[in-house]
Amino acid sequence: MADYHAPTGEQLFVLETVAGLESLSALPGFGDATPELAGQILEESARLAEQGFAPLNMIGDREGARLSEGRVTLPAGFAEAYRDYVEAGWNGLSADPAHGGQGLPFVLSVAVQEQFTAANMAFSLCPMLTLSAIEALQAHGDAAMKALYLPHLVSGHWAGTMLLTEPQAGSDVGALRTSATPTDDGTYRLRGQKIFITWGEHDLAENIIHFVLARLPDAPAGSKGISLFLVPKYLPDADGKPGIRNDIRCIALEHKMGIHASPTCTMALGEEGACVGWLIGQPHGGMAAMFTMMNHARINVGNQGVAIAERAWQDARAYAAERVQFGPIIGHADVRRMLMTMHSLTQAARAIVYANAAAVDRAHSEPDPETRAYWKRRADLLTPISKAWATDVGIEVSSLAIQVHGGAGFIEETGVAQHYRDARIAAIYEGTNGIQAMDLAGRKLRLDNGKAMAELESAIRRDIDDWRDQEARQAMTVALERLAQAREAMLAHDSAGVGAAASPFLALCGAVAGGWLLGLQAEEAERRLVAGQADQGMLKSKRAAATFFLRQRLPVALAQIEAVRASPSQLLTGSDFPSA
Repeated sequence: MADYHAPTGEQLFVLETVAGLESLSALPGFGDATPELAGQILEESARLAEQGFAPLNMIGDREGARLSEGRVTLPAGFAEAYRDYVEAGWNGLSADPAHGGQGLPFVLSVAVQEQFTAANMAFSLCPMLTLSAIEALQAHGDAAMKALYLPHLVSGHWAGTMLLTEPQAGSDVGALRTSATPTDDGTYRLRGQKIFITWGEHDLAENIIHFVLARLPDAPAGSKGISLFLVPKYLPDADGKPGIRNDIRCIALEHKMGIHASPTCTMALGEEGACVGWLIGQPHGGMAAMFTMMNHARINVGNQGVAIAERAWQDARAYAAERVQFGPIIGHADVRRMLMTMHSLTQAARAIVYANAAAVDRAHSEPDPETRAYWKRRADLLTPISKAWATDVGIEVSSLAIQVHGGAGFIEETGVAQHYRDARIAAIYEGTNGIQAMDLAGRKLRLDNGKAMAELESAIRRDIDDWRDQEARQAMTVALERLAQAREAMLAHDSAGVGAAASPFLALCGAVAGGWLLGLQAEEAERRLVAGQADQGMLKSKRAAATFFLRQRLPVALAQIEAVRASPSQLLTGSDFPSA
């Protein structure tokens, strides 16, 4: 495995051209978020990612998290790296300054998290979940709750988790059975069991704040009867410091395909009848509050796809340059084809995720209400695409890295197999990619009579009209025509048709968005070169990625139009499948 080098120049270019960092810095509260400061931040976070997180990646994979007598410990070095992360203030980069954060744009935080994730995906999940917990508490917690918990979460001295899944309730959250009984002092006593809880127990933070979905005694059936509760591992004492241990414990760790250093816990609540929790938001309003946390996490999970793809691409490129088979294998056209596939997919996925995060920033900070609503529609539309399309990219690129390495890639010692094993979970958790496709096709496409998709298509059309590269413009013009045809086909489907066509539709949407943003970057690189603000290397890289993607990857994705139009009757029912 080659050493990880954070692509700071590439990240800053995407922040400037796709995320519009300069215009973001003109919005209220973002005045410090200049490209100059962003560059300094990325260089500094790169140092910790490369020197602190990355050296622990293979160690964590080999040794994993360990459970003993209800306590989970991580390999040597993890506690020190987490301490360095916290002391440098990385956890509060985009959090509200009122609670100790730095108030910088979410998209800049996403760029920083990309580095930490590429360096060590399993480790990065711990702060990622805390960042999502901060978002949920800022949006739905009461004043006292915010004052007590947010400063600790923002600093990273306390960590956050989500407790949703139960043995009988995975994607069907409405089937959960964990109960919450009110008491006379305004708290609740929770009882139940949760599974697949990422970083549910560990020894890195002083306290762990669990966000738990549960049912009140009068709760109606289904998802409308779910409430959200804050359940700390240690109950805060009178001084707001960790006090006595709460009745919530890890009783098992999963043995997983990948992310071995990320403890995936089975959590038991209230085995002694004393699991204390506090209601967040309104009774039976848990799903709305939890979706605030989950949507934040879904963008960051899409970012995991970008990060793993970047790491795998770096390893494959380095290996291809040094491995000799009839000369260096990078001289073979098929190897270069695989490397260009990896290169263009990674850049396209990064652009989509950063565009998504910047839309979230604008949806919160634009002064004009109509403009905020416009960007909220864009953020909502892009979130399932970011999560699903970018994580699929992470899987494909990490698989190609193994192929470039040949037999050595199948051997664990080279490290690239770990990338594939780690990447595979990202398409599953935080809502499977099939669920993301259904969210896009079944909900986001139809909101406000399809306004969000119409606005995206208009934005793409405006941009490509100004492109100098005529072939790129023509390729994207055809892509827009196919996207419109796919949109109309999806709107004409009944519910069964939507379900059958949702994943092909998302794949098509992701490729069109990726092609647009790659072409946009190539055009900007050429403009900067003419203005003396960029070098030939940047233009060559950007134009090559865009050209390869638009001519080789986009046409394949556009062929999904036939799957989008197809009848759901082509899918066998359960009884039609042959038995063993």
